[in-house]
Amino acid sequence: MAIADPSGRLVPDRRRPSFRMPPWLTLPGLLKPHLAARKAATVDELPYRIERPLHFSNGGGLYEAVDERSGEKVVLKEARPHAGLAFDGADAVARLRRERETLERLAGLDMVPAVRGSFTVGEHHFLAMEFIDATPLRRVLVRRYPLLGATIDEGALADHTAWALDVYGRVEAAVAAIHERGLVIGDLHPFNILLRPDGRVALIDFEVAAQVSEGRRQTLAAPGFRAPARATGFEIDRFALASLKLFLFLPLTALLGLDPGKAGQLAEEIGELFPVPAEFLSEAVRVIAGEAAPTDGARPPRIDPDPEGWQRARGSMRRAILASATPQREDRLFPGDIKQFTTGGLNIAYGAAGVLYALAVTGAGRYPEHEEWLLRRAADPGSGPRLGFYDGLHGVAHVLDRLGHRSDALKLLGLCVDELRGSLDHFRMDLYGGLAGIGLNLLHFWAATGDPALRDEVFRVAEVLADRLGNEDSVATVSGGEHPYAGLLRGSSGPALLFLRLYEQTGDGALLDLTAIALRQDLRRCVLRPEGDLQVNEGWRTMPYLADGSVGIGLVLDDYLAHRQDERFVEMAAAIRKAAEGQLYVEPGLFYGRAGMILYLSRGLAPGAGGRDPVVAGHIRRLGWHALAYRGNLAFPGEQLLRLSMDLASGTAGVLLALGAALGDGAVELPFLGPRLRTEKHAGGAGDRAPAVVAHSTDERR
Repeated sequence: MAIADPSGRLVPDRRRPSFRMPPWLTLPGLLKPHLAARKAATVDELPYRIERPLHFSNGGGLYEAVDERSGEKVVLKEARPHAGLAFDGADAVARLRRERETLERLAGLDMVPAVRGSFTVGEHHFLAMEFIDATPLRRVLVRRYPLLGATIDEGALADHTAWALDVYGRVEAAVAAIHERGLVIGDLHPFNILLRPDGRVALIDFEVAAQVSEGRRQTLAAPGFRAPARATGFEIDRFALASLKLFLFLPLTALLGLDPGKAGQLAEEIGELFPVPAEFLSEAVRVIAGEAAPTDGARPPRIDPDPEGWQRARGSMRRAILASATPQREDRLFPGDIKQFTTGGLNIAYGAAGVLYALAVTGAGRYPEHEEWLLRRAADPGSGPRLGFYDGLHGVAHVLDRLGHRSDALKLLGLCVDELRGSLDHFRMDLYGGLAGIGLNLLHFWAATGDPALRDEVFRVAEVLADRLGNEDSVATVSGGEHPYAGLLRGSSGPALLFLRLYEQTGDGALLDLTAIALRQDLRRCVLRPEGDLQVNEGWRTMPYLADGSVGIGLVLDDYLAHRQDERFVEMAAAIRKAAEGQLYVEPGLFYGRAGMILYLSRGLAPGAGGRDPVVAGHIRRLGWHALAYRGNLAFPGEQLLRLSMDLASGTAGVLLALGAALGDGAVELPFLGPRLRTEKHAGGAGDRAPAVVAHSTDERR
């Protein structure tokens, strides 16, 4: 993300398609002729005018352009030599050559783009193709999918079924036409299938296509559309068509890469929801699962939203987590998202601290061997550790304290406080890794110990946040751009949570004013969708999730409304609840999936009452869509459903925490979002006065 300039100051390391030298460096003489030759190679002399980039990858770019000789709109596909290597060793140039040869063999078919020419500029190879005015099937499906809202409309399900069967039939016919010419597509998936406005389909991206007589195996594929390793020829495309049958109705086919036998369960769920012909689905299962249909012993246990179901699920997830542990490793204790490696496998979000926290607070047990691993690694975190709450050592200290290791927690906290000395300007504002999370953790330890030095640090952090927050119309400095981050972990809701908890500790009404300002900043970044739900607007999509979506804002908003009524906030809170009531979430996890919705909806319920709430109970049952077996026990996939994960943010520990919040017999929450801190007086004692956090702006408001 950054490189050091000659003074040691970190500056952004901008990775762009064109070569860029840092201004303080001089290019070695032997490279200057090569750079001059590269700069001399331009597209100025070409008969094409590039209008805009469509996509960039390691192998090259994709551009919309105009042929100035004819005025025709075209697509220019770029291939960089020695880049974008595939499993068979072919680089982007070799694959572009293969695509051109394939399209030339398919000339005359209206479901593939026609070749308009090819050329080379500065060793970069380009293929000019017909521009097809169409939209990727995946995007069309997202726009029209009938299970995104809170209710199920039988008419909408029937309409979707008719549409999906028609689309599938058109795709199947297009593939058959290509097969008739003796060619295998090799990389068929919903982003390479385009739908024209008139309903006709087009297929693109023939980089790995081959003649069936070559008997080639698959070298590139999208998750959920990768054929078995033994498949060759037309079998590869038939597997993709079978996956497409399921994807059009329940787009969770990425799970097939972890368990092909999951196809049978997805087909069962589809058959219960949509009026799909049984043979349509059973044929897909036969192609995908083959001999891989799981036996009863390999199936994950069912999740039922009742006390017995909770006990079974908790025990099964606990066993899966413990079975995955690797205390002999130094880099991580539990398998999870790769982000845990940024802090040596320690952090709350993706590392050992989060997993041990979830096990403990849900009553799934304490494990001294694993706590010792965390204690040992935290005592020697290495050089330049991250300090944040969810991504670093503040969070580890918090969990150690929650697990009863206060002495060790305070030692680690002391290291963190020492790192805070001096300017706080280089820290972000957010809860995930910035000042809001650091301040909340300092507040936790101040409340626990009464240490006035920690009180001073809390208010120093709060003052910086107040200065940088601005007013409700400003973007603050949480992030930049037209659509800055919003939400609990990286938006203004993190600072709002700190101000709110400080208000509860001190009774200073100015802190409640700051909470409202921060919440309005995040709510201003949201959009009310036609369905009546409020979601964060990221420009190209909307987000309901706990981490960066509206549900995370709702957690803090609800706590604010417990102290001060605001009719507009009440309306927005109701719209956020609707965002948590959808039928389909692509991932099961806590930060970006269904588990986050369960946690949010369970906060207003009595302990263990989630099974009696129809929306929460429905979410719990539908967690089974994602459930996988790990050594015979219940586990869940992480980000993008690519691998099993045991961590809190994306995997099994997060699902465990959410189920504990809904079905457990005690208060199970994320840190700082459980029972409120006492409000009679601040932890420093009745005789202490809290420092003024917002003196510069309080008088103006009063």
